[in-house]
Amino acid sequence: MSSLASSSKGSWQPSMTDKTNMQSYWLNWRFLLCAIWVIVTIVLSFLLIWKYEYLRRKHARNGSRERRQEVGAILYDHETWRPCLKGIHPAWLFAFRVIAFCVLLVLLIVNGNVDGGSILYYYTQWTFISITIYFGLGSMLSIYGCYQHHKKATGDKVDNVDGDAELGTYGSNATNQEKSFGATEDLVHQYAGTWGYIFQIMFQMNAGAVMLTDCVFWFIMVPFLTIKDYNLNYLVVLMHTINAAFLIGDTLLNSLRFPWFRIGYFYLWTVTYVTFQWIVHACINIWWPYPFLDLSSRFAPLWYLIVGCLHIPCYGIFTLVMKLKHCVLSTRYPDSYQCVT
Repeated sequence: MSSLASSSKGSWQPSMTDKTNMQSYWLNWRFLLCAIWVIVTIVLSFLLIWKYEYLRRKHARNGSRERRQEVGAILYDHETWRPCLKGIHPAWLFAFRVIAFCVLLVLLIVNGNVDGGSILYYYTQWTFISITIYFGLGSMLSIYGCYQHHKKATGDKVDNVDGDAELGTYGSNATNQEKSFGATEDLVHQYAGTWGYIFQIMFQMNAGAVMLTDCVFWFIMVPFLTIKDYNLNYLVVLMHTINAAFLIGDTLLNSLRFPWFRIGYFYLWTVTYVTFQWIVHACINIWWPYPFLDLSSRFAPLWYLIVGCLHIPCYGIFTLVMKLKHCVLSTRYPDSYQCVT
């Protein structure tokens, strides 16, 4: 990215190595090993998603309510827009999401004007676009939530009957555990629709991706650029800070769950980016946006493996953030906290 750094020598750009659009660049043991890492990642991610996302959700919908409570794949409609504390009006979460969406969109437009279409070469920008879409979708869901909350507050019947016969509903005789997490006794909750599940998947995918991009930027790229005597500009520093700040802020306010198996989507997001880079570089002789993606180095398979392994602690960091949130808020506000742990 031309705006990544600046110095008296010009903008930072990785140096060219071997020609990437030559057969010799791809037909070797280095690319074979990297391709094996990618294929194994795809297979394991799909198996993980199939086992926990599809099979368990289907089993829970057809089983007892007790079984449903044990399945993290289940998402109810109100969890996409309801704040984690009863005393917080859904409008506050809506306002936060709208502000985050507008700020991120402005930064994205400014960065696009500065660097043009080249921003699409970078994983950071892919993630930034994704988190912008996340807050845009979240704003839309929060509008619906505010409408539902208003109808409930004014005594009107809330439309909580699921319109999808495949998803089904569960009755109003909630257990004590459900009541403690905010499931109201007089409502029939509906399962989240397609956009609700997309929203939660984006939440967990972005959580890992933001941690990965910011950690790689601050702990790998910045020291490297400092050694090369480049100065980071304000826009890049802001984009690698505000994304995490907004996402953590939304995390502290929302009621979304964070089941661990959705790390599979995080891996698939990265694999999609890597595949995109391979296709582009196989067609065009162009520099790599990140040095550790360069397949000409004999250490390339090791770099790919290391970056793949980094996904686990990055996802784990956000898992700890969620656990800390549950621990603190459920202890300090036991009667108001309404998230499912």
